[in-house]
Amino acid sequence: MSSTNEPSSGNSVWVVDDNKEAAFTLSMLLKIKGYQVSTYYSGQDALEAAERQQPDAVVLDLGMPGIDGYDTCRLLRQRPRGADVLVIALSGYGKEEDIRQSFESGFNAHLVKPVDLVRLIELLENSAPAN
Repeated sequence: MSSTNEPSSGNSVWVVDDNKEAAFTLSMLLKIKGYQVSTYYSGQDALEAAERQQPDAVVLDLGMPGIDGYDTCRLLRQRPRGADVLVIALSGYGKEEDIRQSFESGFNAHLVKPVDLVRLIELLENSAPAN
């Protein structure tokens, strides 16, 4: 029997954010909602993890040192089955140009911090692959 805390499918989510407190908080909220969450603090860490496994979704900050969120998304998309992953930008960058650049980089959606958890869960649920 499914409860409101159990996503129907596509429940592997990566949270990628250099702000450890923000990443931890979002990870905990998603775990409470029933998602299997892995947390990474840089684009490089996420790309290295992508060599070993593939999530159903990635919630990715844009303004990170080193490989930023835009480039991380582009590189994830180039991986085998990378086009199948839901990638959501979650950033303090909310100007029209930032949003345009997100979509050009391959993001499926762009959310502005602080996170609207209801909207994020809606995106995760509505974009989950059919099994």
